[in-house]
Amino acid sequence: MKEKIYLYYTSDLHSHFENWPQIIGYFKDKVKKHSEADDNYWLLDNGDHVDRFHPITEGLMGKSNVNMLNRAGYHFANLGNNEGITLAHEDLYSLYDTARFDIICANLKRHQGEQPKWLHSHKIVSTKQGAKIGIIGLTAPFETFYRMLGWEIEDPYAVLHRELNQIAAEVDIVILLSHLGINDDEEMARRFPELDLIIGGHTHHLFKQGEVFHDTLVTAVGKHGTHLGEVILEWDHTNRELTRSEAYAVSTEYLDKDEDTNQFIEDLSKEASSYLRREIAYLPEPEKIAWFSDTDLMIGLVRQLQKWTDADVGMLNAGVLLDNLPKGKVTYEDVHRICPHPMNPCKVELSGDELLEVIRAGHSRKLTEIRLKGLGFRGEVIGKMVFTGVNIDTFTDSEGEQHVKHVTYQGRPLSSDETYSLATADTFTFGRLLPEIAYAQTKHYYMPELLRDLLMETLKDMGTGS
Repeated sequence: MKEKIYLYYTSDLHSHFENWPQIIGYFKDKVKKHSEADDNYWLLDNGDHVDRFHPITEGLMGKSNVNMLNRAGYHFANLGNNEGITLAHEDLYSLYDTARFDIICANLKRHQGEQPKWLHSHKIVSTKQGAKIGIIGLTAPFETFYRMLGWEIEDPYAVLHRELNQIAAEVDIVILLSHLGINDDEEMARRFPELDLIIGGHTHHLFKQGEVFHDTLVTAVGKHGTHLGEVILEWDHTNRELTRSEAYAVSTEYLDKDEDTNQFIEDLSKEASSYLRREIAYLPEPEKIAWFSDTDLMIGLVRQLQKWTDADVGMLNAGVLLDNLPKGKVTYEDVHRICPHPMNPCKVELSGDELLEVIRAGHSRKLTEIRLKGLGFRGEVIGKMVFTGVNIDTFTDSEGEQHVKHVTYQGRPLSSDETYSLATADTFTFGRLLPEIAYAQTKHYYMPELLRDLLMETLKDMGTGS
């Protein structure tokens, strides 16, 4: 006897709700069909459904996302890093209190105190004919960030080994919800032949028809809900083996919208807005922004960052501010609109030579004109690097490229024998945008504060504080 199993999933939505009505419309049609045929089906989310760039998510601190998953009839969800490290400890601890689905993440736990009642390391479900399916969730191990927020994150490989040992004798099929990224997915497929299916995410990769690595089917749907995932498995009860494993990424571009879901999102938007409209300052004059030149607001924000972290030097890219502010009342909704990034303040220690190289790179078109996507940045372009705490002399060549001539700190040139503290955004500690910062030996992250929390203080200083 053979039995079919249908799985539908989302991953890395990042609160791009413009695609959610299409996704739910598709799922509703499939659920209706499978319910009428008495089929086995489950709906899953693989993490980063939450992203605080969106006013709905910010205003309701992620509870709106949980309501959406509840309303759609999801069965399981994994935690992504946007759920895990962009929310304050208590906000994450209570995030899923009203969830009507199971949250599965095996390598995360609370550092002290009672564990969240909603958190599971794995779940085992049965098909209608009795096949046992084990589902394990793992999330990216941003150890420093989780520790600062009061959580412990374990090595995903050691945890997966432990979980597989625990459920191996009980299950026929093993599914991994992996918010780890494509490289880890491939490696886990190699190391753990027990895995039948890996639903991947985090690195926003897209497999339109799934890929097979070391006999494990690996699937992924990119980001922002541009695709949804569909998996079809077939279990042979007689021979106790999978005889069919197929995975597809379905484009949502031309799918019909579910109008009830569309209305639900509009209602959530109004509810969230009511929380965001609290006044935080009154500006006597309008404040302009510019991505490739200095502005009073940007300089004020960098000074605030330098002061708040007690750093020698401050540095931020002008692209973090996305819009002007008019004269008059400023609300938290305005602050979120112009600075939506889930980026944290950070302080690193650099030698004089390293700091000089960062300043030089920060004045180059090669860096400032990058159209960055990800690493916490939710804007369009990096923009000019604005520095405080140092005096910088520059000149512009015949091609319009700016070059650094001299840099002084407290009236003296930067010394290669001295160490300087630089306050910036955590974005620059990731990747290779500024290697001197990314590879700095000493880094201090400030959490759960985001850049917009410092922007609020800046606006209060520039105007009449609320």
